[in-house]
Amino acid sequence: MLSIFDWFGYRLTMEERYRLIKKAGFSGVMILWGHRLGRGMDFRLAPEIARDAGLFVENLHAPTELQHALWEEGLSGEEAAECYLSCLEDCKAAEVPAIVLHLPGDDFAPTEQGLKRLWRLVEQAERLEVNVALENLQNLKNLAWAFRQIDSPRLGLCYDCCHHYNDAPEEDLLGMYGARLMALHLHDNGGASRSCCIQHRLPFDGDVPWARVMQAIAATGYKGVTALEPMYWDYQELPPDVFLYRAFEKAKHLDSLRGR
Repeated sequence: MLSIFDWFGYRLTMEERYRLIKKAGFSGVMILWGHRLGRGMDFRLAPEIARDAGLFVENLHAPTELQHALWEEGLSGEEAAECYLSCLEDCKAAEVPAIVLHLPGDDFAPTEQGLKRLWRLVEQAERLEVNVALENLQNLKNLAWAFRQIDSPRLGLCYDCCHHYNDAPEEDLLGMYGARLMALHLHDNGGASRSCCIQHRLPFDGDVPWARVMQAIAATGYKGVTALEPMYWDYQELPPDVFLYRAFEKAKHLDSLRGR
């Protein structure tokens, strides 16, 4: 199965967005959960609209605004924990199998209070039978710490290849955490826009070593979706349907590199 992050850019209604994703050939979507990036307060309708378009909903990406607060004492830390707990409830209600979330960056050292909050999330995930996939960013120390502290089949990795090769290419993330791999974010680096740390380009348009990446994913035994996370920042001259067709062709190439 091939999927794509739903909020890839362009001014489109949700109905049009999912119709175009399906028409391009994708079978699934990952949904940005929240009202940011102009999607409005009706974001909770997204899973139903996506399914009406014939798409599988792979995961919900939790809001990132409070990610660094999760380790903090006080109200901000509790607000972050409650936000993520709410996302788990939303996954269960919408019959979505996983959330993706960001741990604090490595400038924010883990705390006992942070560990308690993370345990609350995992225990809730186990009760609801929903996976929690932690995405690798500039947070590899915190990621390693979390995996050392909590061994649960409901807590795993969302592997982001571009963050990996932009931030820590010397680390063998899939070798270390491949057994916990739950989701993929595949996109390339470079680009003229220089937006968001020079990333979220279409695969094969930057410097990510795709053959190596896809072979490493295959070696983990991961059987899940080949999932793209590009943005239109460097492609705004393209109509959205053309952007999506290009994305789909590249997704098929990546899937073939997994030997599928």
